[in-house]
Formats: sequence, structure tokens, C-alpha cells
Amino acid sequence: MTVHLVKLCVGAETILDLEDWVNRRTRYNRERGIGNVHDHVTRMFPKRREDLLAGGSIYWVIKGLVLARQQILDLQTVSGEDGINRCAILLRPPLILTEPQPKRAFQGWRYLPLPDAPADLSAGDGGGLGPKLKAELAELGLL
Repeated sequence: MTVHLVKLCVGAETILDLEDWVNRRTRYNRERGIGNVHDHVTRMFPKRREDLLAGGSIYWVIKGLVLARQQILDLQTVSGEDGINRCAILLRPPLILTEPQPKRAFQGWRYLPLPDAPADLSAGDGGGLGPKLKAELAELGLL
């Protein structure tokens, strides 16, 4: 059964900050022959690997709102310079903007059941506002 992850986007103030980070990591991975992927390394390895790889995404929370998602391509074990194994979540760029959904702060990541995931924004959503502008207005609490 497909399941998603939801994760706080630490260090990003806006969706544009996250988009910049995704673009830089994807370019870095492409230049090193890893592929056209955005990688995000986290300490814990999800136990529901098969459910995540069955069409799951990671939903990014910025300033208390779920605002975007990326499809999960793979989960790989990587070892840090300290010798500790971690999980590299390989994600498909680019970001897909979602309907803003409030989310309280938490540590790490959480599973997000399929029915609870916010819908993707399309270019026509928001009464003529583009999805990026709609997400930015939601971040400001104006939508």
C-alpha cells in the first residue's frame, strides 16, 4: 500500500529556497554521474520501504505548511564520514507544488497516508494566481 513521507524543510524560508536547494543538489549529482536526482540524507531508514517505493512522495513543510512534494525514486544506505549509516532518499526533481496544508513542527519525518496527502496545484488553481504565487501567499498567511 502506497504511503508518503512528510518532512520539515529546515533552513528554507520560502518555496524558492527549497527550489534553489533542489536545483543545486540535482546539478551536483548530475555532474558526479549519480544521475538527475535530488538526494536528501536523513538519520533513520524508513521501515516501510516497499510502501514508499510504490509511488510515494516526500512532502515538504516550510514554515508550518506543506507546500511541495517530490516523488521518491529510491532509498539507499550511505555511510557518513563518521562511519554511521544513514538513509539517502533519492527524489525526482523538480518540485511539485501542493495545496498548502498546515502541519505542526516535529522532528525527523512522519508517514503520511495516501488519503491525507494534499492535492497538487495546477497552473489554473488559485483564481488566476500561479501556483508559486499562491504558495507564497499561503506562506504569508494571506490565502
